[in-house]
Amino acid sequence: MVTREGLENQQIWIYVLSLILGAFIGLSFERFGTGLQRMISPLIVILLYGMFAQIPFLKLREAASDIRFMFALLIGNFVCVPIVVWILTSIFPQSPPILLGICLVLLTPCIDYVIVFTQLGKGNEKLMLAATPLLFVVQMVLLPLYLWLFIGEEMISVVRIQPFLEAFFILIVIPLLLAILTQLWAKKQSFGDKTLELTAWLPVPFMAFVLIAVVASQIGKVYNDFDIIINVVPIYVLFLIIMPLVSRFIARSFSLNIGAGRALIFSMGTRNSLVVLPLALALPESWRTLAAAVIVTQTIVELIGELIYIKVVPKWIFRDSK
Repeated sequence: MVTREGLENQQIWIYVLSLILGAFIGLSFERFGTGLQRMISPLIVILLYGMFAQIPFLKLREAASDIRFMFALLIGNFVCVPIVVWILTSIFPQSPPILLGICLVLLTPCIDYVIVFTQLGKGNEKLMLAATPLLFVVQMVLLPLYLWLFIGEEMISVVRIQPFLEAFFILIVIPLLLAILTQLWAKKQSFGDKTLELTAWLPVPFMAFVLIAVVASQIGKVYNDFDIIINVVPIYVLFLIIMPLVSRFIARSFSLNIGAGRALIFSMGTRNSLVVLPLALALPESWRTLAAAVIVTQTIVELIGELIYIKVVPKWIFRDSK
């Protein structure tokens, strides 16, 4: 019998198989795979609803109690990460559409499956879960500023605010409000509590569905522009290598314990690709294809990196005290 715990324990391999299945569908059944693009947003809405429903929004005062971790998280993700991204994109210069895709994905910290990877990497996943609302709000406020700083005034003529606002409202606000209402309902009625428990089953299968739809619909673009896309892979690989080192320095500077230090590494190394992809798909056609392909490439590279992280972080970077 399949249990939720068993499903969660095997989720990384489920995601890897989903990537392979998505690539097979997209390359073997191109028309069908391309058609799955219409399913990405609805699937992400359900996925994020399931994710948000597990976040203790009604206990934000308690969540903000670890001030040192919160400050380390903010400095790491919104000061150090942009500096590293600027250095990497200076070393490996890209055309504006590709640079936009890189910025969209690397400047936004993950707010969903990073919790899972933190747990698998023996970090403090509860602390990471509690910090999710803060990460979510700050990245949405700062992203327009970052895009302007990295790309310049050209971004103003390319990035239309209306599709971004629509994507933000549909993908973030709606599932967020539904999740909060479900939590309020769960506090008042037993049926609401059972519904809240059922939402805990949603993240793993719908993460798999999202990965299949994303890869199947976008792999053709990656394949067709492979000679261009391959140039961004060194940026993503170096980013994954550098982040644990920077995170460890920040964790030591803020005197974070081992669990919090590991959580910081996973937060700074894991990016928000599934949420920003619809934003890339809202770009003009001349920018959309390359930006979306760049984001999908990052997802693939990142999942491979996370499999390494969950072994290396607790064993080498932040080892348990003897």
